[in-house]
Amino acid sequence: MINKYIKLLNVILQSTTISSGRVRGLNIKKFKYNEEGLSRFFGPLEAKIMEFLWLGEECSIKEVQQKLESEKPVNFNTVMTVMNRLVEKGALKKRTSGRISLFSPVLSKDDFLEQQSKKLTENLLDEFGGVVISHMIDSLTDVDETLLYKLEQKIQQLKKDKT
Repeated sequence: MINKYIKLLNVILQSTTISSGRVRGLNIKKFKYNEEGLSRFFGPLEAKIMEFLWLGEECSIKEVQQKLESEKPVNFNTVMTVMNRLVEKGALKKRTSGRISLFSPVLSKDDFLEQQSKKLTENLLDEFGGVVISHMIDSLTDVDETLLYKLEQKIQQLKKDKT
């Protein structure tokens, strides 16, 4: 739990200001608080497809389906539909090579998680204001001294910029 808050605080520290530089791009409409990992952002099959594509080079639908079938049978048309929906959502890009469509992630996994955690932080701040920051800080019992220093520096810079 503490690691999640530390990551969120790091996102805040990396922003120039809390209220500017809004994140654009992939729009995850539902964040599932009760899930873990990528399942917070994607459905189960979407998450598996993204995990597989983040491991390597661009792949065809058939290659992804074969990989998924090593765990559990899955229909080619189902994989095709989900992958095309991930293209529509902006998570995957698609290019044609001859008669085969090849898919690859738009963002690396790290960049995706960075973008989504920043967007989540911004949404929480928009909806609940500074109380979110207060709760994050209150939840930190064992914090890295470097993070505390960065946080203090960021707060000082924000105060300086406001005057």
